[in-house]
Amino acid sequence: MMKVLIIVAHPNLEQSFVNKRWVAELTKFPDRYHIHDLYFSYPDGAIDVEAEQKLITQFDRVVFQFPLYWFNCPPLLKHWLDVVLTDGWSYGRGSAYPLRGKKISLAISAGIDEKEYAPGGRYKYTLGHLTSAFELTFEYVQATYKPLFAFYGREYHGTLARLEESVPQYLKYLDQL
Repeated sequence: MMKVLIIVAHPNLEQSFVNKRWVAELTKFPDRYHIHDLYFSYPDGAIDVEAEQKLITQFDRVVFQFPLYWFNCPPLLKHWLDVVLTDGWSYGRGSAYPLRGKKISLAISAGIDEKEYAPGGRYKYTLGHLTSAFELTFEYVQATYKPLFAFYGREYHGTLARLEESVPQYLKYLDQL
């Protein structure tokens, strides 16, 4: 089994309920998962584009793990997407399409209950709809986008028991990408 690259984008991982626990579990299996923490690696936001491009090409499966921020990703991940997935490298004229066929997905912690992310719910749209720009982005660079994994309800019902239930589910999800 090939390792999965987990790109973690949490601005305050030490204060996290969900992402911190997931990372702690993933670190127990260094032969299966390579964890790359963007906020730890780039505290000043200055991304080493060449190093990131080299890293992502070394893996056939990539998961972007982050908390939902204003119905999107944290700002450093958006910046990463803007500067790493460049014209001429990941797509466009002269590109070898280095992400072609790579399986790419999202693992998201969402503070609100899943029922609120639905037509008729408080936020009207599913996480699938809210993250459709990621799907289009990864399809554009010819990667294979896989359905996301989500932990819902931290804000209201994020009990330790629910979090612990999510850990083996997340590992199974990653292993089945």
